[in-house]
Amino acid sequence: MNLSHDARARARSAWRALEHRFDVVFGAEANPLRHLGALGMGLFWAVALSGIYLYAMLDTSAAGAWRSIDALSRAPWSPGGLLRSLHRYAADAFVVVVLLHLAREWLFGRYAGFRRFSWLTGVSLLPLAFVSAIGGFWLNWDRLGQYSALATAEWLDVLPLFATPLARNFLGAASVGDRLFSLFVFVHLGVPLLLVFGLWFHLQRISRAEVFPVPSLALGSAVALLALAVAAPVRSLPPADLSSVAATLPLDWLLLFIHPLVEAASGEVTWVLLALALALLFALPLLPRRVPVAPVAQVDPLNCNGCRRCFDDCPYAAITMVPHPGGGPGRQLAEVAAERCASCGVCAGACPSSTPFRGIEALATGIDMPQLPVDALRRRLRDGLASMRSTCRFVVFGCDPGVRVDALAAPDVLAASLICTGMLPPSFVDYALRHGADGVLVASCRDGGCAFRLGARWTGERLSGRREPHLRDSVAPERWRLVQANAGEEAALAAALDELRRSVSRPAAAPAASAPTRIVGADESG
Repeated sequence: MNLSHDARARARSAWRALEHRFDVVFGAEANPLRHLGALGMGLFWAVALSGIYLYAMLDTSAAGAWRSIDALSRAPWSPGGLLRSLHRYAADAFVVVVLLHLAREWLFGRYAGFRRFSWLTGVSLLPLAFVSAIGGFWLNWDRLGQYSALATAEWLDVLPLFATPLARNFLGAASVGDRLFSLFVFVHLGVPLLLVFGLWFHLQRISRAEVFPVPSLALGSAVALLALAVAAPVRSLPPADLSSVAATLPLDWLLLFIHPLVEAASGEVTWVLLALALALLFALPLLPRRVPVAPVAQVDPLNCNGCRRCFDDCPYAAITMVPHPGGGPGRQLAEVAAERCASCGVCAGACPSSTPFRGIEALATGIDMPQLPVDALRRRLRDGLASMRSTCRFVVFGCDPGVRVDALAAPDVLAASLICTGMLPPSFVDYALRHGADGVLVASCRDGGCAFRLGARWTGERLSGRREPHLRDSVAPERWRLVQANAGEEAALAAALDELRRSVSRPAAAPAASAPTRIVGADESG
């Protein structure tokens, strides 16, 4: 492993450790580090809704804009004043979350292959977000807005785009009329509309995209923003005065970082730096990688009945339903788009023909993964249990990107690591118990930690009977467990297996057969 890969691996480990600490405080479901995309969308809606209110209060003329905004500043704890502060702080938080989201996806290598489209469309939104943010300061038309507008005009004048310099529009108070101010309004309101359209594209290849964080995370974010708005309300500076230049200004370094960068270097150097940064981000998915191309899911027309379960469960909208070549009114067949397929196997876990109880010698399913067919998993399970000589036998299912289940391999433990735990048909738990296993442990990633987005969620819902295909109610709940643990939490997995051993060794109480099996989280089991 070269130096860059080694450093990146250490950074991933440090990020995971930080996520685990946040899990203790917030829980995996409301951990902001695990749901940066959803949190970013929530902050965007907060900026948009507060902005709509502020636009209704704004006098969109050059002469009246500052007065209308300053009136809100003089009543900082009124509804309008609070929303004005919340609007600014939500914009700052949005930028931070978006950059963290970008860094996390890069750190975990989620920018190439089937994720290329989402990466490229997401990077395209970065300039739009900053353009909209900078334009917001112009609408205040105070000293900071004056500085930002003039600095932006001078920076744009570096490019040979306009016949006359844009900075000429700020030579005097008479130059800034309602027409120019209408341009300011368009920049701050029109660009966000393009941003919404771009977000729609960004989410096109993601099934069940989180366009709003879970209630607990949304409420916590709103409370934090409101507390900040109350504690440190945003106030207007004196009105713009083009006859003078302010000596010092309280700069928003998150949203207006471009201006000090231009002053520290030059307009030309800044353009080159930003162009190189964007070019590198766009080029990342196109760079050669030492990652083998995984086979895509394959559909067998003879066994696909068009039930649409794989279509519903695919995390990346890689499956569509088309008319079945065998004919029949309304009969459909699943079709896989190779460029979108994540090779996760979640579709195989959803297929009703993936049950191991079928009486055919070679188990053929409606949709399957060539690198790990369901039939190979059935044979491995059957032969492995038959070869074990222990008096008490356990099966542990896990996934390659998650916690290492092979660390539990022992004479009494058969460990099977799948592409994703979501590819495990629930009937395999029953099958293992009927073929000699005394207990079955299924290890899925924590909520928000699944490498394939929905694998952990579908696993939990299928085993708990909330999603088809589901585990039979006749399976004794004391004989299986679902533990949520990410890579590096092998100790938690071992603790869950020990707890399962104790549960199996105890005589089952009378009501135990109808009691639901508890899903154990890593922190709880450890």
